[in-house]
Amino acid sequence: MTSILTSDGPPSYLLPESRKRKEKRNTNFIIVLDFANLFFAGLLAGIEFVIHYGWRAPAESLDERSQLQLRQAMVRRLRVLVPAFFLPTAVSGIAVTVLDSGAPGFWLRVAGLLTMLIWILIRVVGTVPINSATLTWQPTAPPKNWKALVNHAERFHIVGVWAVILAFALFLTAMALQLMATV
Repeated sequence: MTSILTSDGPPSYLLPESRKRKEKRNTNFIIVLDFANLFFAGLLAGIEFVIHYGWRAPAESLDERSQLQLRQAMVRRLRVLVPAFFLPTAVSGIAVTVLDSGAPGFWLRVAGLLTMLIWILIRVVGTVPINSATLTWQPTAPPKNWKALVNHAERFHIVGVWAVILAFALFLTAMALQLMATV
């Protein structure tokens, strides 16, 4: 008796075949969208992690001129790469959250989107200004306090790195919960 009272609708064997196929197509689309979200969120988190923990120390070991030239080249490249991974992450994250709002992990997806919002704010406030300034500096004659400016921005950067890693972990956990519920 309790299974009848807790059911979200009629049992699948009572549904017409066309409705079953449509529900399966919708579920498959959401799963594909969820995997796309994980793919892009994982790449974005990986990019941020490698830049902060893998690239920074070796770059600082270079002489000032070489370091600034490398920094400028990285900024130019990342101005294309980061949005190429961020936009699909945000769009697919929003879409899965909205389309599958009744599924397990909904609040984890919402939390993941909020951490993505934190990541954006950190980038706009802390990283974009220093990156824009870096592109205007002459490698042969940088501002005297350029290292202090970069180090100040790095304090923002580390929070952004962990915000996007947390977003990836939240999206991953939400999908795991959803997949466990369908088994």
